[in-house]
Amino acid sequence: MFRSVLVAVDGSDHAERALGEAVDLARAQGAALTVITVVTPPPMPVLAGPYAVPLPRDEEVLEQEGQAILERAVASVPEDLPVATAVYRGSAGPIIVERLVEGGYDLVAVGSRGRGAIRSLFLGSVSHYVLHHSPIAVLIVR
Repeated sequence: MFRSVLVAVDGSDHAERALGEAVDLARAQGAALTVITVVTPPPMPVLAGPYAVPLPRDEEVLEQEGQAILERAVASVPEDLPVATAVYRGSAGPIIVERLVEGGYDLVAVGSRGRGAIRSLFLGSVSHYVLHHSPIAVLIVR
């Protein structure tokens, strides 16, 4: 049924569970597995003064954080299951959908919630975006 599965991770518990489901499906179906993360530079801080939210802006630091998220995720994948990985930059939802179109995947798995309320103010709902824009089957894991 599925030949190629893409799972997007962001370090959240929901993404970790989505990866677990994607691993199970890939093993059961003999499908290829790709794990990606998308680093999104945040906009300028929304609030000023003592209530400013400190957000990392250094793209190299963000790239390293993305790579660390991928490494933690891949460490949980069984050694007998080959996995491809990639870190992308940009807006997570559109990047994931772009990869689906270009990569020839038949299933995408994402967590239902990401990194928390403050980040979701800036990032929006990635799972919602993917669900409504994906040309392929979407598995959203709670």
